[in-house]
Amino acid sequence: MADFIAYSDFEAVDIRVGTVIDAQPFPEALKPAIKLTIDFGEELGVKKSSAQLTVHYKPDQLIGRQVCAVVNFPPRQIGPFISEVLTLGMPDPDGAVVLIRPDLKVPNGGKLF
Repeated sequence: MADFIAYSDFEAVDIRVGTVIDAQPFPEALKPAIKLTIDFGEELGVKKSSAQLTVHYKPDQLIGRQVCAVVNFPPRQIGPFISEVLTLGMPDPDGAVVLIRPDLKVPNGGKLF
């Protein structure tokens, strides 16, 4: 069973929805990954993310797809790339990443609650 956290801990994690506007292979990464450019709307703008999505997704399949990401972690250097947000996914039965996304289109920048 998971440890309990305070609701304020959950509120501190800023999870937003955005639309992938560009996706490129990231062969320089130690683990297979794709470089994403994600539009989070007017308030947050466009952010970049490195995501280990290569098992289930090809870069061109990600363009136009909405994704969820943590937007208030500090940027992280991944090889020659700065990842500004953490794109969220869940493991399939083999541990490969499956994206978390809304089942209906929502405005970019919408906050998870």
